[in-house]
Amino acid sequence: MNRLKKQKDQQEAIEHIDEVQNEIDRLNEQASEEILKVEQKYNKLRQPFFQKRSELIARIPNFWVTTFVNHPQVSALLGEEDEEALHYLSRVEVTEFEDIKSGYRIDFYFDENPYFENKVLSKEFHLNESGDPSSKSTEIKWKSGKDLTKRSGQSQNKAGRKRQHEEPESFFTWFTDHADAGADELGEVIKDDIWPNPLQYYLVPDMDDEGEGEDEDEEEDEEGLEDIDEEADDGEEDEDDGEDDDGDDD
Repeated sequence: MNRLKKQKDQQEAIEHIDEVQNEIDRLNEQASEEILKVEQKYNKLRQPFFQKRSELIARIPNFWVTTFVNHPQVSALLGEEDEEALHYLSRVEVTEFEDIKSGYRIDFYFDENPYFENKVLSKEFHLNESGDPSSKSTEIKWKSGKDLTKRSGQSQNKAGRKRQHEEPESFFTWFTDHADAGADELGEVIKDDIWPNPLQYYLVPDMDDEGEGEDEDEEEDEEGLEDIDEEADDGEEDEDDGEDDDGDDD
């Protein structure tokens, strides 16, 4: 009897847990809806500040290429010619669709350059009602002989040496890669890491300059130690001379 009672109690407990869990799930869904409304509200409020920031960034030459080169994940994708092309990048804009949940677009604005005709290169990421991701992008109109996506053997810059692949694809192949829109790391890095605060990456100190500064400090320290050693040697010589004079007096 006790065994049957225990089984019954356990079954009742499981049923009650299921009921409570349903309530928790209902609250989670409600919270998600409320959070989405808040995100939509503040996304609109942020827009004037993003616009003001873009206007200020436009006053700084090479802001965006410097930001990308200083970012550890993005820099690993850049070859020397990619970096050269990105020197013509004048503005970057990330726009989340109004409902937030259905996707976003990244726009790259370029000045006249020797690589392609486009003034703007864009890539959009969409999530349909079923939750299936997809992406689409601008077709790059390369100038004759300037298609960087066909130069897989282009040499890498210093930051690019971090990549494991011997022949990295061009940064610009990202615009034609739609194989796995749901796991587009570069798009997510730009939207979630760089775009909220690009200044933090623009201001990253040059490691080479830091290294030179450290070398200079080390040289100064070594020179200081040498001066101390010389002074100590001079002091020892003076003591020896004093002892010799005392001996002569005797």
